[in-house]
Amino acid sequence: MSVDDQFRLLKSAGCYDHFDRMPQPGEERIYLDAANRHGIPIRTGLWWYTAGQDEALLEKNLYVSKQGGAEFHDIMLHIRNAQGRVVSDDEIVAFYELAHELGERIGIEIGFENHIYMWSEDPRRIEPIAERVSARGMPFKFVLDHSHVLIKVDNPEEQDIIGIRQDVESGALVVDPYEAGNVIDRWIAMNMIHWLQVRPVSPNGPKNRWAIKNNNSYDGGAWGRPCQYPFTKPKPGEWHSDWHAYRVEPCKEVVRRVLRHHLRAPNSPLRYITTDMIDMADYGENAKYSLFEQNVAIATWIRSEWDALVKEDAGQRALEQQLLKNGTSQ
Repeated sequence: MSVDDQFRLLKSAGCYDHFDRMPQPGEERIYLDAANRHGIPIRTGLWWYTAGQDEALLEKNLYVSKQGGAEFHDIMLHIRNAQGRVVSDDEIVAFYELAHELGERIGIEIGFENHIYMWSEDPRRIEPIAERVSARGMPFKFVLDHSHVLIKVDNPEEQDIIGIRQDVESGALVVDPYEAGNVIDRWIAMNMIHWLQVRPVSPNGPKNRWAIKNNNSYDGGAWGRPCQYPFTKPKPGEWHSDWHAYRVEPCKEVVRRVLRHHLRAPNSPLRYITTDMIDMADYGENAKYSLFEQNVAIATWIRSEWDALVKEDAGQRALEQQLLKNGTSQ
């Protein structure tokens, strides 16, 4: 599909304000022209990097993104550095600081995402890094992909991949969003989420049995990991597993909590929400359902949910004002 057709399709959905895409070098003008033609600007984009190897690539990508019209670049930093060692906290903070300084100079915001195969797959590392970045006088701009936390819920195999099983079982780390003190609620309370990525997964959900990975650092030759669960029920033959509506609820609940926080926090930094049903092996590769239709269903639901929350909040505020007035008059 041509770039122009991609923008035309996005526009036709009627539920998107921007395109999440980083143009490849040399395509900046093509994307910018299509964005202007269809009234769907590029606001966000992403890439993945290795510390000690991709610093020059980072600068190049920030320029490309800026020239394509983007405002925010999502950085996924691999769990291992150029020497093959698990990246240290010092290296993570240094890469963030470099990205922040480059972004300030080029005129584009940067953020770090929690993501499988990256340093941030381990939820225990997020808060210490955020605190160290803040201590150095920089805002920690967080891109929340809640799916990469929710796949750890009730899934010992997924917990073992990053070595958190013991902490989950002991209660030292809470990944279930319905339990008090869970990491997602903690991150929301830190008021650092600039970008929310929405893709449903299911607690202890099915792996992608229609995709086999060959060169994966954790489990090459295995089925794709359970990083995508259809938002709406697939038709018979469109998916490899049974589908149940209740399994989508944890994802919906997290979205509601992020939206409520944004609604109530006057200084909320949230500016971008994207839908992320994709076709890679750990996600929806070889699925027969329409990724586009699934994304549109999510975007439509988010808009509806936001409208409902705004109405609910207005009613709650009116009630609070009435109670305050009544209490004062007495």
